[in-house]
Amino acid sequence: MILNKQVGMFLNLVHNRFKQYVAGIFEDEGLNITPEQFLVMDALWDEGVLTQQQIADYLLKDKNSVVKLVDGLEDRKLVRRASNPKDRRQNLIEVTDYAMKIKDKVTTVAMDAVDRIINGITREDMQIFIKVLSKMAENMNNDIDLMALAAKYPTNSKFTA
Repeated sequence: MILNKQVGMFLNLVHNRFKQYVAGIFEDEGLNITPEQFLVMDALWDEGVLTQQQIADYLLKDKNSVVKLVDGLEDRKLVRRASNPKDRRQNLIEVTDYAMKIKDKVTTVAMDAVDRIINGITREDMQIFIKVLSKMAENMNNDIDLMALAAKYPTNSKFTA
């Protein structure tokens, strides 16, 4: 198979399998949340109250996708929308008390799942992988700087190996 074709195909396969794997672990743990919803929750837990547009910018997603994710989180009683008193056209998204109660469990389960996925891969190889992904992202769009994102989210948290 042509190397270029392998890159595209393998990135897609691993991305989809990653989401399925994490979703299965969430389900096994009795957590009613998708991997994409976890990313929204993680952003809100880290940053506090955000507008839907800020969440979209934070996650590099389009606003319509974020609206659907927030709808699902609202249905699960994990977030609530409130009108922005400074701009009524915007919704502010805030986590609920219930979401705060499950934060540690959900985060631990998610990080443990990722630890299983990257098991046996050296830290050096992971750093190279991030650099390669960063270069690929840069080649597609100069506005996406994965290395800057990596610096924003340091790897020395309590959840890293």
